[in-house]
Amino acid sequence: MSNKDITVIITSFKSEKKILNCINSLGEDLKIIVIENSNDKKLKNKLEIKYTNLKCILSNNNLGYAKGNNLGLSMVDTKYALIINPDAEVDNQAINNFFLTAKNKPDFAIIAPFIQEARISEPSEKENKGVYEVKSVKGFAMFLNLDQFKDIGFFDENFFIYFEEIDLCKRIVQKKKKIFLDTNIKIKHAGGTSHEDSINFEMEKSRNWHWMWSSFYFHKKHYGYTIALLKILPKFFSAIIKTIYFKIISNNEKKEIYYCRFEGILNSILMRKSWYRPKIN
Repeated sequence: MSNKDITVIITSFKSEKKILNCINSLGEDLKIIVIENSNDKKLKNKLEIKYTNLKCILSNNNLGYAKGNNLGLSMVDTKYALIINPDAEVDNQAINNFFLTAKNKPDFAIIAPFIQEARISEPSEKENKGVYEVKSVKGFAMFLNLDQFKDIGFFDENFFIYFEEIDLCKRIVQKKKKIFLDTNIKIKHAGGTSHEDSINFEMEKSRNWHWMWSSFYFHKKHYGYTIALLKILPKFFSAIIKTIYFKIISNNEKKEIYYCRFEGILNSILMRKSWYRPKIN
């Protein structure tokens, strides 16, 4: 195995400050595809001039994480693909360790690193056991064995963001395929900070809307409408109460956030598409 066997896919949205660190950590001899959902032509030119091993695709619309990754995967002609968030940075031995695990576990569907986020501690002694099989992994860094996905497909494009990797992992396990977590693979992930600071509030509203929408949709898809409704109703009524409360005390930011939660749940209950997009020029 060599670096010619892998393509890296980064789906981004107004992530210029973060994505440069991510790309630099990957090195110059990996094929990289960036799916830029903000349609930023200046960023595309900057990246493609700076990195000769990189191709930046402007999606023309904000496709979200699931559809953006699928677009990138449709362009891959290598055996493996590494999906990674723009706010992640790869340890200099990470790619070699992915290949090592792939060699030792050739029937894998996904290999993932241990979560390396600032708010999450290092693996405990119990967890620090090298490579082990799991049922689900975080989506910030996923090493895919593409042959294993021919009868599964990739991400469900009904998800805009959130739960898309949980859904994918669930479908993999249902097909008796294998997911491994490797505590020897180190990838730092800032978590929720891939965009520019100036759009934090709009992105926070979008996160709340889509987390609620995706939560209901995921549970409806796998467990049925009634179970999903029973699971989401407490959050639905909580969002209504908090929207009214923050309106009364004139906390407009909190009011808007909880109204977005309410709207996300309502639209999913009514089986409407995941249509909300952050209001950003």
